[in-house]
Amino acid sequence: MVELTIDGIKVEAPEGSMVIQAAHKLGVFVPHFCYHKKLSVAANCRMCLVDVEKAPKALPACATPVTNGMIVHTRSPKAIAAQKSVMEFLLINHPLDCPVCDQGGECQLQDLAVGYGASASRYQEEKRVVVAKSMGPLISTDGMQRCIHCTRCIRFGQEIGGIMEIGMVNRGEHSEITTFVGKAVESELSGNMIDICPVGALLSKPFKFSARTWEMARRRSVSPHDSLGANLVVQTKLDRVLRVVPFENEDVNECWISDRDRYSYEGLYTPDRLAHPMVKGEDGQWREASWTDALQVVAQGLNTVREQFGGNQIGGIGSPMATTEELALLARLMRAIGSENVDFRLRATDPALDQAIPGVPWLGMSVAEFGELDRVLVVGSILRKEQPLLAQRLRQAAKRGTQIFFIDSAAEDPLFPVAGRITVAPSQLPNALAEVLVALSQGGAEGRVPEGFSNVQASEAARRIAAGLASGQRVGVFLGDMAMASNQAGLIAANASEVAKAARATLGFLSSGGNTVGGYLAGAVPARGGLTADQMLQQPLKAYVVLHAEPALDADNGARALQVLKSASFKVALTSFRSAAEDWADVMLPISPFTETSGTFVNIEGRVQSFKGVAAPHADTRPAWKVLRVLGNLLDLQGFDDETSESVRDSVMVGGVEARLSNQVAAQPGLAAPASGLERVADVPIYRSDALVRRSEPLQQTSASQPPRARMSAGTLAGLGIGPDAAVRVRSAQGEAVLPVLQDDTVAPGCVRIATAFNETLALGGGSGQLTVERV
Repeated sequence: MVELTIDGIKVEAPEGSMVIQAAHKLGVFVPHFCYHKKLSVAANCRMCLVDVEKAPKALPACATPVTNGMIVHTRSPKAIAAQKSVMEFLLINHPLDCPVCDQGGECQLQDLAVGYGASASRYQEEKRVVVAKSMGPLISTDGMQRCIHCTRCIRFGQEIGGIMEIGMVNRGEHSEITTFVGKAVESELSGNMIDICPVGALLSKPFKFSARTWEMARRRSVSPHDSLGANLVVQTKLDRVLRVVPFENEDVNECWISDRDRYSYEGLYTPDRLAHPMVKGEDGQWREASWTDALQVVAQGLNTVREQFGGNQIGGIGSPMATTEELALLARLMRAIGSENVDFRLRATDPALDQAIPGVPWLGMSVAEFGELDRVLVVGSILRKEQPLLAQRLRQAAKRGTQIFFIDSAAEDPLFPVAGRITVAPSQLPNALAEVLVALSQGGAEGRVPEGFSNVQASEAARRIAAGLASGQRVGVFLGDMAMASNQAGLIAANASEVAKAARATLGFLSSGGNTVGGYLAGAVPARGGLTADQMLQQPLKAYVVLHAEPALDADNGARALQVLKSASFKVALTSFRSAAEDWADVMLPISPFTETSGTFVNIEGRVQSFKGVAAPHADTRPAWKVLRVLGNLLDLQGFDDETSESVRDSVMVGGVEARLSNQVAAQPGLAAPASGLERVADVPIYRSDALVRRSEPLQQTSASQPPRARMSAGTLAGLGIGPDAAVRVRSAQGEAVLPVLQDDTVAPGCVRIATAFNETLALGGGSGQLTVERV
């Protein structure tokens, strides 16, 4: 630490830090544009010039390291004169269009021009004009002539997003920010460029010209789309959500959010939104009904099934997007009826998963600790798409020397250096972990190798991973979505647990959905004798209550789920969208998405985050927890007296959360049988993950949501005698689909990567299994 004086106040600052950081520590504001606490120093706007004693000229506070005894003046005549001179130059080419600029009212340049700008410009020459560039469906560049070349957006792409998608061309006043060869910006974090742009050069294309900043109310919320639980500020006008921006929380999402969190609100008010309770008549036609009538129909239908077939013929299917309160009441409703058939994990296909992992799986550490690991092994995950902000933390860790390893079936670039990788067919993930375990034991790791692994030969890639893990002090082994959705999830978890023990690592789970941990805590998983969601959608029950889920696209085998639901005697859908249920339901009840209800999400680290509704309910929409509570009353069930969502939450949180979290694996390690034929690698694209995101038109226009293709490596294509631009007929045990081919050498040999959660691939059924491929 060194001691310096800023504006007459002494302050201590770490050696090597900059003057502007010491000033901020004191609460002294230094005007700036290019400086951002999360980005590297560029020092190109020069707005932060300050007067340093014994220096011959003003120095940039963002690029001047502190020294012991330094005396800095940020408000001296010399500093003010320098800052005003810089402002004059910045405004030379800036258009006078604040009244029509969406940045107006929250613009750094506008604010600082008041304090440091002149009342009139001395510049009489022509101003430059910059033509707008296409950056895709999310970012508008119509105001690019407002750019002051701070390069925040360029540095964000390189340093935080991990990919340089935009850069600067030309020099001097002819400099322009542009994309490369007219390509769109496709980073899953691209919207943060809008937030950090200090002027109106980069704006939100979906929000453009919708409202002025002072017209909107601001309310805090929590993202439901991935298990990090990013903190949001939702901005509304006339009780309609118009924009979503990040709320800074250093322990969770820092000051960033993903584009999925930012733009999913565009799906809230689509024509597909269910506005009123709907009941299907005997003629098969839908008719609107009052809430009283619709709930009476539901109560009568469930009572009839319970009396005729027993409560265990009723199933409750939730969603990881549902709040803890909603899932708790769904589980309470099912058990009061006499059924243990309740689950929210629609993509989990291993029937022994609950026996393998009897506790509440979680990250195993705090999110902050996750970013401080020095060795990381990620198994069965396309990390960038499943957990974009956790991937960003690993990106920063990699810069500090963290070694990151992957075992996967699709070697997609995480946009940071990968120290080692094994890419195998999905059925061979347990065996790849077994190789790493054997290599660890050969390297002198603690623990014994299971007896069945005596014939396992460790590959060079496995030995590299084992050596890396063994050399670390803070080590983590994490299982992703594709591992947990596998029909061998228990075996993968068992082998990963053994690897973690041998490497003295922490085992963690990168679960999907905003409230997976909350769903476990709420008891929305089957107890002994109950059926999982996958089993409920394999073995037809007589009645179903489906909450927030869109079974066709959310379930592992959507086509089979639709058939099973249609064959049931009575089906109730608590949904926000008509098309999610109108094909199979008998009653549709319009319930609130997360923006219109109070509730709680428990994130991947066990952090309990409660929120209130940010907008008035749409039409006749009601919060799902209230609907379930009233339904319990109509069925004359005990335990449905809660007046507030907080009381439901408190009943779930009795005893706290931390003591209930456990990554203990009870399954025995083992090896998977070798598979024959082509295997499917089924990934869920980032903007197809849930019902709300799938209805956001700007997100569906991105390249990440393009129609699915049959992606195979060059070797696999050559073995099939198929060219890289052909169309093929893909057949599974359940159905077939005709898809274009894409050569993708990141896919494991002998595999076909075909995205799920699309209508085009619905007929193929489940995400695992054998496929046949032939040219059309």
